[in-house]
Amino acid sequence: MNQIVFITGATSGIGAATSHVFAKKGFDLVINGRRVKKLDKLKSKLESKYAVKVKTLPFDVQNKKEVKKAFKSLKGDWQKVDILVNNAGLAKGKDSFEKCNVEDWETMVQTNVMGLLYVSRLVAEQMVKRGKGHIINVCSSAGHEVYPGGNVYCASKFAVDALTKSMRLDLYSKGLKISQVSPGHVEETEFALTRFEGDKQKANIYSDFNPLTSKDVGKAIYYIASQPAHVNIQDIVMFGSMQASNNHIDRSGRKFN
Repeated sequence: MNQIVFITGATSGIGAATSHVFAKKGFDLVINGRRVKKLDKLKSKLESKYAVKVKTLPFDVQNKKEVKKAFKSLKGDWQKVDILVNNAGLAKGKDSFEKCNVEDWETMVQTNVMGLLYVSRLVAEQMVKRGKGHIINVCSSAGHEVYPGGNVYCASKFAVDALTKSMRLDLYSKGLKISQVSPGHVEETEFALTRFEGDKQKANIYSDFNPLTSKDVGKAIYYIASQPAHVNIQDIVMFGSMQASNNHIDRSGRKFN
């Protein structure tokens, strides 16, 4: 088999774009998501377009039992994951702290933090046994700088940043690389629609500037993964050129096609 990349949250956005980038480079893939039809459609597209092998693994990263069962279902060489991309994550709501929905907080923490931990724990154990592997976490600029209404989403991404650093300290001497990518605003994803509960008007947040695209982030993830054996990129913090920070965006109109 070719090298295997395991990508969580692959049914849309950054996960789907990253799947295409790696498949184009000749990697076999394990793709995860909750929506089986979308996973199957992506599998067919990747296999026909790039002539690689793709294994679908539908489960919800929030559910520890589902994660364990799904990973155990991988047979033979499919368990020998070379690169894990922890992409599954979401934001729910953007209210001031005292008005937030507590259930939204729980969903964000369970997905963005615990889901990453559940998957990483199983994959890392196999990587350590083989003395090699690379875990790449999709963090966020929200894991480096807070913003109004970001509260628990920012907290969950600060946790991802801390976990990336601590996983690196635990695993670097065992042959593993640990990295992350921290993008600002990214379009071609379902992020805003999910945050605003499907409200398309509220989710229309990119009409007056050019953010990053999901493919931009996918390329950055591949760049991290494609470095020589002696190079570990700890983090790539990236914004579109019209965004200078979470709180500084030039909203004077879209300037780039």
